Formats: sequence, structure tokens, C-alpha cells
Amino acid sequence: MKVIGIKFKEGGKIYYFAPKKNEKYEEGMQVIVETSKSVEFATVAFPPKEVDESEVVQPLKPILRIATDKDREQIRKNAERKPQAMKIAQEKVEKHNLKMKLIDCEFTFDGSKIIFYFSADGRVDFRELVKDLASVFHIRIELRQVGARDETKLLGGIAPCGRECCCAGAMPDFRKVSIKMAKVQGLSLNPGKISGLCGRLMCCLSYENDYYSEVYKKMPKVGSEVSTPDGKGTVVSDNMLKLTVRVKIEKDGSLVYKDYPLKDIRFKGGKREEADEKVSEDLKDILD
Repeated sequence: MKVIGIKFKEGGKIYYFAPKKNEKYEEGMQVIVETSKSVEFATVAFPPKEVDESEVVQPLKPILRIATDKDREQIRKNAERKPQAMKIAQEKVEKHNLKMKLIDCEFTFDGSKIIFYFSADGRVDFRELVKDLASVFHIRIELRQVGARDETKLLGGIAPCGRECCCAGAMPDFRKVSIKMAKVQGLSLNPGKISGLCGRLMCCLSYENDYYSEVYKKMPKVGSEVSTPDGKGTVVSDNMLKLTVRVKIEKDGSLVYKDYPLKDIRFKGGKREEADEKVSEDLKDILD
């Protein structure tokens, strides 16, 4: 089946749509598409290509047309309305004394509805707030409560690595992350060092997990006794990228530390067990 990849936000999830016959599409081109909700403005993520029918969720929605200058002007006007809408909504939240944090808002392409995103510790009764907002904007109002990870994805920010948060710039969907991934990669289990801006475990822990999980099984455990070309010693640390092992050897009454290639090391069983999955109490609050 021939499909075209479409995304609605930068770094967002890519959806399959049906390309219009006799139209030429290029990556980055702006288009108008029909969704289950309404007509929306979107960007071409990749040009038409053939995919297996099993990968397609039916019915496949169509691309209506390539975006025009008038369409882009509509998007610009919607963006200009956003700051004022956020200001008014915040005033109404304070007026109703609701314990919720407004995060973002967006107008639908045709301007018939405005969606407000918020976070809160529990459930919020915002029925009166919706009525109040509807009387001001005279269009449909929708409020969506999001979690801590979604909040960071919407707001964006700079991660501890110095780059934009993965969820905001390069990750269409959230991946499952566990404390076991941090342990396998030999990272500090200090919550402050392995949690992102959202307070949850960093998404990037999952990127190279397959590699680390495989190599981890082949490396000797820190503190275990191994045989080296220079005799027996104790493992001080493992380097899973270079595939080397630092060993402490007692020689002539003194301690010698030396790095050995993994292939030159011999140890009981030749591999280690899977990482211990027990989680300390101070880490439980940052797990999903």
C-alpha cells in the first residue's frame, strides 16, 4: 500500500496518510490533511512509499491538498492568539481557585476549538472553568490533563547532557525505561544524575540498552576474582565500550592496576547473571 508520512509537530509521531493522485510531495512540504477530529495543518515527514498493509491502520485518511499561503496565514493568526488565550485562561484558573498548572494551548486549524493542556496532582473539576472560557472565546473548549513526561515534552528544555530533551526534539513516542538499564550501563544510581527534567528516569537510558545488556553478561563482576596473563587479580572496573577490564594484582608486595582486553581475562562461568532488579527506596519515586 502506498502511504505518505505526516507529522503535526516538530519531533512528533509520524502518521500514515493516503497521498493524493497526481500530486508530487517532498519532505518538509506543508499540507492539509483530514483526521478523525477535523481538518489539520501538517508537514510531510517522508514522500510516498510502499509499506506492508499490516503496518497501516485502516481507514487511511487522505491528504486534502498542499498548503497555500492562505493556510499558512491562518496558522500564523492562530499562533498570535495563543499568548492572550493563555493569559485569560490563567486568570480564570486563579479566579476559580483550581489546583492546576496551565502548560500550553493550541487552536485547531480552522479556529473552531481551543485545547488547553494542564498538569495537576489529582483530578480537577474544571466544568465551571470550561463554561467561563467558552463565554469569553465563543468557541469549543477542551482541557487535557497530562503527566510529568508529557509536560516536559510540551515545554521542552535543555537536558543534563546540554542538548534539547529527547522527548521534545527527537522522540516521537515515550519508551519504557527501567532502573535496570542504569545498573547495566554502570551509571550512578543517584536519582539526581539519572532523572530528567520531568523527574522521571531519563529516556536516553533506553537508546543503547540492547548493546549494554548483551555486553554486560560477558563482563566479569566488579570485585570478583579473575585470571590474567600476569596472574590472578580482583576486578576494579569494566569498560563496556572498549571491552576492557581493570584488574588489581598483588605483585612483589605492592598493588598493580592494569587494563586487560576482555578476551585475555578468564573468570568463573565466563559470564555473569542478569542485573539485580531490586530498586532502593530513594529511586522508587522516579520510576514510571
